[in-house]
Amino acid sequence: MRHYDLVILGTGSGNMLLDEEFDHLRTAIVEPDRFGGTCLNRGCIPSKMFVITADAVEDARSAARLGVHAHVDPVEWKAVRDRIFNHIDPLHDSAVNYRREKGVDVYIDEGHFVAPKVLEVKGEQITADTFVVAVGSRPVVPGTPGLDSVNYHTSDTIMRIDELPASMVVIGGGFIAAEFSHVFSAFGTCVTILQRGPRLLTAEDEQVSARFTELAAQRNRVLLNATVTSVEPHGDGVSVTVACPDGTHVIEAASLLVCVGRRPNTDRLDAAAGGLELDEHGHIVTDSAYRTSVPGVWALGDAVNHFQLKHMANAESRLVRHNILHPEDVRTLTNRVTPHAVFTNPQIASVGLTEQEARRREMDYLVNVRNYAATAYGWALEDTTSFAKILASPADRTILGAHIIGPQAATLIQPLIQAMALGSTVDQVASGVLYIHPALTEVVEQALLAL
Repeated sequence: MRHYDLVILGTGSGNMLLDEEFDHLRTAIVEPDRFGGTCLNRGCIPSKMFVITADAVEDARSAARLGVHAHVDPVEWKAVRDRIFNHIDPLHDSAVNYRREKGVDVYIDEGHFVAPKVLEVKGEQITADTFVVAVGSRPVVPGTPGLDSVNYHTSDTIMRIDELPASMVVIGGGFIAAEFSHVFSAFGTCVTILQRGPRLLTAEDEQVSARFTELAAQRNRVLLNATVTSVEPHGDGVSVTVACPDGTHVIEAASLLVCVGRRPNTDRLDAAAGGLELDEHGHIVTDSAYRTSVPGVWALGDAVNHFQLKHMANAESRLVRHNILHPEDVRTLTNRVTPHAVFTNPQIASVGLTEQEARRREMDYLVNVRNYAATAYGWALEDTTSFAKILASPADRTILGAHIIGPQAATLIQPLIQAMALGSTVDQVASGVLYIHPALTEVVEQALLAL
């Protein structure tokens, strides 16, 4: 039985912990898949590289509104795919070699706990004074009748297919479904989206969700309040039967993409055998410092939180790193302002309370919605559908939430995120700084001034 000072399970944000301050420790990393985790290999990074390409296609097609008449030749799927993964795939081997050269033992097989702080990897048991569990998550595969009889894809596999499908059914209406629907419809695939709820992106502010649903339905076939009852093979593709308020639909397509959520990988780790307390969703329970129920075991990322956001996992990794190195100065993640963005078309960004949440909590709030079209840059864009929405407290004038749908949304929201994190008032952010004219940031300024 080998013993280590530190063992890290998972090489997404978990891999970020190790630097020269750990060089004096005997350390090991356990990673049965590729270094970099979901974000680098199957998630944020490659998907955004596809999104950037899709945005370029859409910009060309919509340029006529600016007096530019352009067309797009058929997208070379393999060229796009290979350009992306030729950047990404070599990083795994270089990361493994780097860690081993630094004296870290790298286990490339799946590990599972057999007792608290005892891990079994390929028949060998290892122990450690300190464990960090950062094993991430994976796509949920529903128990839809017939799904196991067809070739379907999840976000893990869809980006590596060999041919661009002529048609695709997307089951799900969340951010992963929204991004991939944008990519494939931009590339020329006929996309049908099946959403169980009344709108797409129902976790967003209702006004944003409704606007996005309206715009998505102009590009794709969208069936709402839809329940998939069965799936079966049809030729080289699939046939999907869907129950909708207006009756039953049978949709045939060349490809099927399932995007109905993600689940933590704690079951594969056998976290319970390791003494780790889990919540009802299978996430590891930690305190605010990311200590688990087992002393000396820390956890972070998708295995712990429900956000499924790389920037959240990175912040947790930095915190856990500090706490391991400085046990006399254990810190907590005090900033609970957690923003996110959906890189679809149009782009969406959000932070804090939605208006429906504020109503549900019976909170007093002020709200202003400002259209991009109210700004000079919005005129230049000929934008008629985008807006920024800000909620504020009438009592202390702080920002409660912000929601933007439109070009550059993920960038435009950043000063509002900072204002919320720092406790700045609407008045300070509106009038205490200068906004460049005629930049698109004026849509944020105008909404703040109105509040």
